[in-house]
Amino acid sequence: MTIKLYLPGCSSLKEKRSRLQPILTHLRKEFNVSISEIGLQDVWQSAWIGIAALSTDSVHNEQMLDQIVKKIESTWPDEQILETHLESR
Repeated sequence: MTIKLYLPGCSSLKEKRSRLQPILTHLRKEFNVSISEIGLQDVWQSAWIGIAALSTDSVHNEQMLDQIVKKIESTWPDEQILETHLESR
């Protein structure tokens, strides 16, 4: 899954990373997923996040990824999700 986040008010890359890192750490621990910023590293107010989860049950995987989106929206309401893309194999 990829998520494009908008981080309003960021005025530097350092500020962006300080706001993004707690989100990535929290989601990694709570959902046991691999997660990283995969794009827009040089853009202050936007980030592409890549999330990978492995499971033998694709329905469970999709539900968990939906929960991640809901968690971002509820826990970090200032950070706006602009796009999501889900790829299952």
